[in-house]
This record gives sequence, structure tokens and C-alpha cells, in this order.
Amino acid sequence: MPRFSTDMLLGDAGHLVPASDHTTLLTTLISAAMAFLAVFALSLSLSSGQLAQRWSDALAQSATLRISAPQSEIEAQTAIAVEVLRTTPGIAATRVMELDEQRALLEPWFGPDLPVEQLAMPRLIEIEETAEGFDAQGLRLRLTSEVPGAVLDDHTRWRRPLVQAAGSLRALAWLSVLLIGGAMAAMITLAAGFSLAANAQVIRVLRLVGARDAFIARAFVRRLTIGALVGASIGTLIGLAAFLVLPLAGEGGFLTGLGFHGAGWLTALAIPVFATAIAFGATRMAAFRVLRRES
Repeated sequence: MPRFSTDMLLGDAGHLVPASDHTTLLTTLISAAMAFLAVFALSLSLSSGQLAQRWSDALAQSATLRISAPQSEIEAQTAIAVEVLRTTPGIAATRVMELDEQRALLEPWFGPDLPVEQLAMPRLIEIEETAEGFDAQGLRLRLTSEVPGAVLDDHTRWRRPLVQAAGSLRALAWLSVLLIGGAMAAMITLAAGFSLAANAQVIRVLRLVGARDAFIARAFVRRLTIGALVGASIGTLIGLAAFLVLPLAGEGGFLTGLGFHGAGWLTALAIPVFATAIAFGATRMAAFRVLRRES
């Protein structure tokens, strides 16, 4: 037969904490605010990796050859360079940029009236690589001997800083998520302590009738954990709704690339689960610490 105890007589612990307890509302608001911030931190973490991959892919399959030579020689050197590139394994196609295209590239900095024809502009050749790519070092050696004024840019110096910057941004975003979780745990711990202090008389009465600390703690843990779950769910939904209305996608989007994509939307739904776990652990530790101190 099960052993009779006062805990069994009192029944469910949840009804012992007053429903009008202000700490429950505070826990709900804290959880909502932290979950809202966590949505943006998580989005930044996921998007930084996607941006790095997109930037790297955009530069990985292309290169640029710049030819600087006197105007009397530039056409001949360009023709030689095109032939060198045509016979280089790993190069799929080449295209010599027209002067109008070069003017369009310089227009944002120098205006539309730049006299390109009167300037000693280098000739630019766009290179499209195959999936296997080409031997950049070997091509540079060949160009040095055949086209002295040619400079090959395989975009390596552009890709590496972009990937490193995206990696740093992702690490910073995860650090932000951890700080948000830590701040939430600290504030909920304080809220649990205040709730226990405010209900000190209820706790004394329960102890007089023989209730154990585990039973008393369960009453506060359940109430505050449910409040955290409700708040975190609301904050997460508001955060996700914000991404639906912000200009985050399309060619005209100011923050193109930032946000959730595909399975990333399901990842954001894990925020209320983690927030509830944090609230449960923080509230439980705070409850037992206060009860041991007052016993």
C-alpha cells in the first residue's frame, strides 16, 4: 500500500501559488522579451553562415584578368591574353569588357561624364571557371612570360575575409544567444526568490501541516515555468512575425539574406522549449535554496 503523507492530502501543488502573483506576470514578460531577442540572435547566426557560403560561391567560379599597357600595345596584349586563357585547362569562358561597361563600374564614384576614352584605362577580361577550376599559379607564370602587363585576380583575397567575417559574426550571434539565456535565468531566479518571499506565510503554514520542501517547491516551479512557456511562445511568435513584415527578401530588400529560410523556421520554434527548460532549472534551484535557508 502507498504510504500516506501530507503531500497526498494537499493534492496538486499548483493551486498553492496565488494566481494574482505579480512574479508570474514578471516571468511571462521577461520570457517574452528574451525570446524576442533570441529570435533575432538565432536568425543572425543562421544567416551569417548562409551569407558566407553565398558570397564565397559568387566569387569562387570567377576571376578577372587586368591588362595594363600603352594604348598602342593593349589590343595586341589583350588578344594574346585571350588566347592564353582559351588554352588553359579549367577555364570555361572568357569575355573582354567593353569601355561602356567599365564606365558603368566607375560611374558611382566619378559620375556619368568620366571621359573613359581619354584615360589610360586597363583592359578587363572576365574569366569563368569550370567546376574543377584552373591552376592560378601556373597561369600567372605563363602570363608573366607572354603578357607582361597582365595581373590575374582569382578573388581569393576577397573570399577569405568575407568567410572570416561571417564566421566571427556567427560566433558573436551564438554568444548573444548564450547571454540572453543567462540573463533570462538570472531574472527568473530573482523572480522566484521574490515569489517565495512574498508567500512566506503560506510556506510556514504548509510546513506546519507537514508538507515537504519538494512539494512546496513544485508549487512555485510549476506556476513560474508555465508563465515562462507562455511568455517565450508569445515573444517567439512576435519575432517571427516581424521577419514576415520587414523588407528582408527580394532585390529591393534592405536586409536581403537576413532571416529564416527553409528548416530555419522550425529551429526558431525550439526557443520556447529552451526557455521553459531554463525557467524550470532556475526556478527549482532558487526555490530549494530559499527553502533551505528559511528552514
